[in-house]
Amino acid sequence: MNLENYFISQLSSNHIGDDGAYIDGFVYSKDAFFEDIHFKTKWMNFYQIAQKAMLVNISDAIAMNAVPRFALLSVAMPKSMSKHDMRELIRGFESVSNEYGIEIIGGDTISNTKLDISITIISTTKKPLRRSGVKVGDYLAYSGKLGSSAKDLRKLLNLGTIHKSSKFVNIKLRADFVKHSSRYLKAGMDISDGLFSDLDKIASLNRIGFEFVQHIPKLIGCSGEEYEMLVAFDKRDIKAVKRRAEQSRTKLNIFAKATRKKYTNRCKAHHF
Repeated sequence: MNLENYFISQLSSNHIGDDGAYIDGFVYSKDAFFEDIHFKTKWMNFYQIAQKAMLVNISDAIAMNAVPRFALLSVAMPKSMSKHDMRELIRGFESVSNEYGIEIIGGDTISNTKLDISITIISTTKKPLRRSGVKVGDYLAYSGKLGSSAKDLRKLLNLGTIHKSSKFVNIKLRADFVKHSSRYLKAGMDISDGLFSDLDKIASLNRIGFEFVQHIPKLIGCSGEEYEMLVAFDKRDIKAVKRRAEQSRTKLNIFAKATRKKYTNRCKAHHF
C-alpha cells in the first residue's frame, strides 16, 4: 500500500471511495492543482492553468453522472503575480464555469511561494455512477485514446513544446457519453492516475481481476492525467453502450472482462 492509500485508509467516513462523495442527491468532490507538482508556469499560461484546474475537478462530477452546479476556489498565489496574471486566472476559471453552467460561490485566497489551486465542486445527480458494482463476466472499456498525456509530459520535461490542443493542456470530458449511457453502466470512474492504476482501484473495491481481450502497452496503461472514462457494463448491453458512444461521438475501447483471478498493477505510484 502506498502512502496515499494508507492515509486515506485511516479515515473512517463511509462516503470515501468514489470520484466524489454522494450524499442526499449531491456529489462533493475536490482536487488540488499545484505548481511544480501538476504543472509549471513555463508550460502553460495563467488562463490555461485555471482552465485545466477547473476541468480536472469537473471530471470527477462527470465521472459520477452528476451535473456540476457550484464551485469553491482556494488559490494560493506568489507575490510576484501581477494583476494581469490574476485577471487571466479569473478569466480561465470563468470560461470553464460558464461553459458548464457552474456558479463560483466563494473560497479563499492566500499568499504563497508558488501558485497552488484547490477547487471543490458541488454537483447533483439522481443516479450516481460509482466504482462499485462490477461482477465477474462484466466488460470494461475506456473512452477516447490513451497515452498522449504521458508522451507530452516527457516532451515538456525534456524542454520541448507541445501543441495547444494537447490533452495535457486541453482536456476533453465525456459528459454526453456518461449521461446517455448511464442506464447501462454498472460502474465508472475517470482515468486520472493511469488506466492500470485506476483498474487496481476497481479490482480492490469489487474483489475481482481482469482478463484482457486487447493488448495495452505499459506506456499507454500507465499514462496519467488522461481524464477519459473507465466504465463497466453487462455483456448483454454491449450493443446499447456502443450505440450511445457513437451517438456522442465517443471512441469506445472494450479491452477486458472481469474475472476472479488476481489483478497486478504494473505502474509506479504517481503520488508520494
